Amino acid sequence: MIVTIVGAGNMARGIGTRAVAGGHSVRLHDRGRAKAEELAAVLARNTSGADAAAVGADAAADADLVVLALPYPAGRDVAASWAGRLAGKTVVDISNPVNFATFDSLVVPPGTSAAEQIAAAAPESRVVKAFNTTFAGPLAAGQVAGRPLDVFIAGDDDTARQAVSDLVSSGGLRPLDVGPLHRARELEAFQLLHMASQERLGLNWSSTVAILP
Repeated sequence: MIVTIVGAGNMARGIGTRAVAGGHSVRLHDRGRAKAEELAAVLARNTSGADAAAVGADAAADADLVVLALPYPAGRDVAASWAGRLAGKTVVDISNPVNFATFDSLVVPPGTSAAEQIAAAAPESRVVKAFNTTFAGPLAAGQVAGRPLDVFIAGDDDTARQAVSDLVSSGGLRPLDVGPLHRARELEAFQLLHMASQERLGLNWSSTVAILP
């Protein structure tokens, strides 16, 4: 598949690492072109034979799958502005709409999710929630304590969910299909709890984000 990743941060790096490990072509788009080019070079250097390149926004038209590796609400805003480009595409939302100032709530209204808002912003796309419960470091490694990393997947379109499952499994991860897109509400709430509990568990979720070259 051609996997276009919008964003070039730590999560884009983790997802890109898994995608090239699975033999997929990765196209990276970021508002800072140099950042996308740098990440493409890292992916190519770290994985033998990797096909990774920085691209412009128009390249979304050639993608089989588009990953919005962006925080909320940036992913929703890109989906709205790219709605035409994303029509008919499988679009993956990885975001967690957490109040990062307090870690005590989500910032989306009750009864909805960031993923559902993205689906409303790009109504002709097939939106799938995935990767939001994974931290960037373990994602790049592909495993925790020698076990494949689990990736929860939610979406209303069977074909789109399968495409994301194929991406996940080809990268050495374990896909867990949890059903329709509204399950993103529970996945986002779970990750809020996951983040907020790190200190009580003697962990530091932010330390799992760092990825060495």
